[in-house]
Amino acid sequence: MMTKTSDKSRAVRRGFSIAGIAAGAVLLAATAASAGECPAGKIGSNPLKDAATAPAGVTDTVLTSIDLSKEAVKLNDRQFRLRRLEIQPGGVVPMHSHGDRPALIYIVSGTITEYSSNCTVPIVHKAGEAAMESVGLTHWWKNTGKEVVVLTSADLLHTKKEDGHTM
Repeated sequence: MMTKTSDKSRAVRRGFSIAGIAAGAVLLAATAASAGECPAGKIGSNPLKDAATAPAGVTDTVLTSIDLSKEAVKLNDRQFRLRRLEIQPGGVVPMHSHGDRPALIYIVSGTITEYSSNCTVPIVHKAGEAAMESVGLTHWWKNTGKEVVVLTSADLLHTKKEDGHTM
């Protein structure tokens, strides 16, 4: 009988352990989802006065891309691309719009500040966080820290509007 009780006891402990891990994962996901976003009560129009209009200290490397006109989605003049951006201390990704170019950004390393048309205060993004960029957003980013910031960007580029320096 001790074996059955021990097995039952282990099963209960295992169940609690799994429940604890699941609860922790949910809590962590909820924390990560709100990180790097405009703080509550600060969402609003920002005219972005003094915005950087030219890149500085940024290396933008296209890692790969897919011509979407040749894929099942048949999106003419669109490219799905993956890029790596390295922003030196003091470097900027200049002001740009996402009117027709949605993007997902993952902060690989470092901390970077975003100045958004939809937030009245700067937004700080840290390594391990992701940011969504979509219609209605105009913004620019600055590395105000002392280390190189590395970002991975996946976007849907409108190739007919590409001007050679779309960040």
